[in-house]
Amino acid sequence: MLRYALLRILGAIPTLLLVVAIAFLMVHAAPGGPFDSERALPPDIEVNVRHAYHLDDSLPEQFLRYVNGLWRGDFGPSYRYRDYTVAELIRTALPVSMQLGAIAMLVALAVGVSAGLVAALRKNTFTDRLVSGVAMIGISVPIFVVAPLMVLVFAVTLNWLPASWAGGSGPGRMLMPVVALALPQIAYVARLTRASMISVMSSDFVRTARAQGLGTLSIVRYHALKPAMLPLLSYMGPAIAAILTGSVVVEQVFGIPGVGNLFVRQALNRDYTVVLGITVLYAAIVIVLNLVVDLLYGFLDPRIRDR
Repeated sequence: MLRYALLRILGAIPTLLLVVAIAFLMVHAAPGGPFDSERALPPDIEVNVRHAYHLDDSLPEQFLRYVNGLWRGDFGPSYRYRDYTVAELIRTALPVSMQLGAIAMLVALAVGVSAGLVAALRKNTFTDRLVSGVAMIGISVPIFVVAPLMVLVFAVTLNWLPASWAGGSGPGRMLMPVVALALPQIAYVARLTRASMISVMSSDFVRTARAQGLGTLSIVRYHALKPAMLPLLSYMGPAIAAILTGSVVVEQVFGIPGVGNLFVRQALNRDYTVVLGITVLYAAIVIVLNLVVDLLYGFLDPRIRDR
């Protein structure tokens, strides 16, 4: 198991470096610059500003300086918020996104896995068709449609919940954003759980367990649930990363001061160090979570780690 874990960790490091390099080149290839505005700076001031931020160095020198800072947790200074670094801005926004994302993911797992198991155990019945139909609707309808509709119905028409993050306090202002984030994940989790459980329940070891007199609930709990969760684990890595770092649409609709909102705002402001820092952070979270998924795979299925 130790060898399996070390190989996965060593494979993750060059992947992250490649993502950093691609993101760095794409940001620097974008038109315009962080100090472009309708009112041009005097040439001598612009030269001094570019020198202060090392923007007059060659691209390889800038990249090496940036990577060297990343090893120390330094994402560089913000070009727009002169008194803040990128790390300070992310530290302010990330807890909000992670809180909403963690709650939404727990809701998605609880509801989605339960619905998928019920649909699988009642295959080809009305319950199965109902769960599959609702899940398909949840996948088909995008968040940028669901979130404004929720605001229109529950905030504007019924006046039950605050329309924005700043318009309320406590759990009330979190309800609609959490539901909007969780709905697509519930649909995906339910469909994956249903398909996987149906496949496992038709396996030879399940038929053997039935022949020994075990009931359906015992078979699911002690024999079928663990292998049925393996396909779900593959999906959960990038899904958790996406939902924890915040949905851009949800944070924009509800005015949530999270990472997604920060990303859009600073991209419009051409604050490229913030955009690059959030991109690198997201890539690191995806890689780490996929690494965790690989390790969990090896724990749940010994055949994988013995390869």
